[in-house]
Amino acid sequence: MLFDSHAHLNSERYDADDLENIVAAIEKSDLSYVMDIGYDLASSVAAIEHAKKYPWCFAAVGCHPHDAKTMDETALTMFRGLAKKSKVKAIGEIGLDYFYEHSERDVQQYWFRRQVQLALALDMPIVIHDRDANDDVMRILKEEGVFSKARNERLGDAKLLMHCFSGSKELAHQYVKLGATISVAGPITYKNARKTIEVVQEIPIEHLVIETDAPYLTPEPFRGKRNQPDFVEYTARKIAEIKELTYEEAAEITCNNAKKFFSID
Repeated sequence: MLFDSHAHLNSERYDADDLENIVAAIEKSDLSYVMDIGYDLASSVAAIEHAKKYPWCFAAVGCHPHDAKTMDETALTMFRGLAKKSKVKAIGEIGLDYFYEHSERDVQQYWFRRQVQLALALDMPIVIHDRDANDDVMRILKEEGVFSKARNERLGDAKLLMHCFSGSKELAHQYVKLGATISVAGPITYKNARKTIEVVQEIPIEHLVIETDAPYLTPEPFRGKRNQPDFVEYTARKIAEIKELTYEEAAEITCNNAKKFFSID
């Protein structure tokens, strides 16, 4: 039982044949669930179509900070409509990226804030992309009330997922105390993954989920190849090693955590 909490089956890096092969691999693997994450309007629509087609697939809709420059009020209205579709479980991935800065920082911040507001209005979970923007991401989330006592009580926690967390253990602790969930991906299997390993060591496993971010961030032993959701097994095995659990225990716990976060029965 595995849950890939963040993948992009909707990626243009997969053609029709690739997707057919990936689906076959998923259905032969230990994977029970895949969350197909939108990063713009087209990919969000594709994620919804995949969720309709595959019983193990669910969708999130949103605009990645790279594409914030493409956003306008019409797009935001369209995301609101998509968020109400069947099997759409979150707004994401949204956030800030100060590493590439494909969109200007003020534009990123504006549309990040507007999409957070949308998630709050709909009482939906939020999937966050944060690269080299820790302070501004945290500030905006706090200013918008994502960690409010009322939201935590109503939804059970903050319903905030830090996708592919690459911050410090101190930052991870801050998020966990605020009710957030931490997600780790394939890089935890790399030799230079000391910081992320410390995060996993430090935070309670009840606040942890796993992901591939496929087609990106391929784990060992496939590093250098294109990633795919069934490779999440290798992240689960690394979590098991770090937490001194069996693979089956790590897989089941992180799967149940993701099901709870996304409200999947």
